[in-house]
Amino acid sequence: MRAGATDARRAAVLGKPIAHSLSPVLHRAAYDELGLTDWSYDRFEIDEAALPGFMAELGPEWAGLSLTMPLKRAVIPLLDEISETASSVEAVNTVIRTEDGRRVGDNTDIPGMVAALRERGIEQVGSAAILGAGATASSALAALARICTGEVVAYVRSEARAAEMRQWGERLDVDVRTADWADADRALRAPLVIATTPAGTTDALAAGVPERPATLFDVLYDPWPTALAARWSMFGGAVVSGLDLLVHQAVLQVEQMTGRPAPLEAMRKAGERALANR
Repeated sequence: MRAGATDARRAAVLGKPIAHSLSPVLHRAAYDELGLTDWSYDRFEIDEAALPGFMAELGPEWAGLSLTMPLKRAVIPLLDEISETASSVEAVNTVIRTEDGRRVGDNTDIPGMVAALRERGIEQVGSAAILGAGATASSALAALARICTGEVVAYVRSEARAAEMRQWGERLDVDVRTADWADADRALRAPLVIATTPAGTTDALAAGVPERPATLFDVLYDPWPTALAARWSMFGGAVVSGLDLLVHQAVLQVEQMTGRPAPLEAMRKAGERALANR
């Protein structure tokens, strides 16, 4: 356990917008379960311009930070060190303040994706499809680098996005082929489909779900289920949700910040209750 883990410590999630974030719910549930009564976890609406000032004020009471958009890349120059995982996608979602005051960045989204899939029995796949080409898609590629033995097809809307995904594939050593979004219904027959697009984007694909779908990982969690996830479940396919991802990446954050095993189920139940009350 980290020295001083029972003393008053602080953590928070930063981003803009931030009011929707479930991170406080998940982390506070972990503190309650672990008996860390002197620990607090807050949220702060911070943009790129305000981030350097906020980071400069972090004192010894701070255990760490969770970061969401638009700060995952902006924080990198402000850190003393970043992990190989974070470096691989140039994105940091976790900052740990060490006992000697150093600020270390990591990315728990990638191992969080792998853990969420493993929980559903997905240890390895021969091929996969990604819907979308944003920041989450690059994290999905990094996760697939660990579990996919064959080709990944990314369905995108522009050649510029296609080029980005191919570049990420080269960087992450993943065999990436790109295809036009107009043909995205073909993705639904892959052994693993990872949907990384904003709410509503994949709704039109729901009608094309095959009779025996394999596994869908939809990174959204609110609103839930998406039309695609609902249809997928109706046809008996396995579905991994954005809440699964959020919980698993938060578990890793809690463990890094506190030095203790995180209570996965307590955190998941807290997230489910919070979403049910929205």
